[in-house]
Amino acid sequence: MDRLHSMRAFQKVVDEGGFAAAARALDASPAVVTRLVADLEEHLGTRLLHRTTRRVALTEAGEVYLERVRQILVDLEEASALVSSQTQELAGVLRLLAPPVLATHVLAPMLTSFRAAYPKIRLDIDVDTHREPPVEEYDITLIGANATFDANVIARKVISTEGILIAAPEYIERRGQPATPEALIDHDVLRLKPSSGRSSKWRLLNANESDRAVDVEVQPVIWANHNDTLIRAALDGAGIAATSVELAAPLLADGDLVRVLNPWITNRLTMYAALPSRKFIPRRTQVFLDALTQHTRERVGEALATCNAC
Repeated sequence: MDRLHSMRAFQKVVDEGGFAAAARALDASPAVVTRLVADLEEHLGTRLLHRTTRRVALTEAGEVYLERVRQILVDLEEASALVSSQTQELAGVLRLLAPPVLATHVLAPMLTSFRAAYPKIRLDIDVDTHREPPVEEYDITLIGANATFDANVIARKVISTEGILIAAPEYIERRGQPATPEALIDHDVLRLKPSSGRSSKWRLLNANESDRAVDVEVQPVIWANHNDTLIRAALDGAGIAATSVELAAPLLADGDLVRVLNPWITNRLTMYAALPSRKFIPRRTQVFLDALTQHTRERVGEALATCNAC
């Protein structure tokens, strides 16, 4: 254990920029920290630090050794946490971040069942839209993305689904069912605002023909940055909107909406659960991820069955 103390002291001296600062961080005296590092250097038979009256700097050997020391200490902490987590009761606070549409349609429907299964895990949920979510500040951050998603985050895939076109039966009775993507030009289109400006082109993919793409020039009658607003407008007969299959499925099954232009889709969508950049995942995070994945996949499976029957 003395060797581990010396390794921790050495790392802390480097991180804090000196022996006095390291001693304060470790709640030890500067003399103890100095002795620990000196013992480590004696054991290794080489100098790890250049010492001056103003600062310390790593030697070449120190740079190489520090890299290994950091990994060893991280592995030890994660091993201790992993063993501890096996005996600890599932409890504590789980911090979640989700954009409004995922909070409403993915998180909310599973909260009651999860709380019933794990009553001592408390959920702290923030609902907000971020172009670059602060993943490091939360245990789990839900991200909805299209096929081009390539963010530099640690993310676990939860489910993949499709974007489909929907409209109210009364709208179709009034305006007719478009037979081809090009026919959308003559319809009232309701569109979600893209993140990078508006475009009159709407790309549709034929799911039965290896996602053959067609770009259609449309002039939306309503732009909105809120998916539920567009669904509400579609329900009221305002026009043709796009949404993901699992959000539309209950409304399709009840007959409140009908699918338009089947088998054309607007995109293939994936929901990810982004995690902080660390190897160890607490058990409460793991059980929530498992519950989220199972619940969401079951709902999407039911939704696909419903849409295929439409």
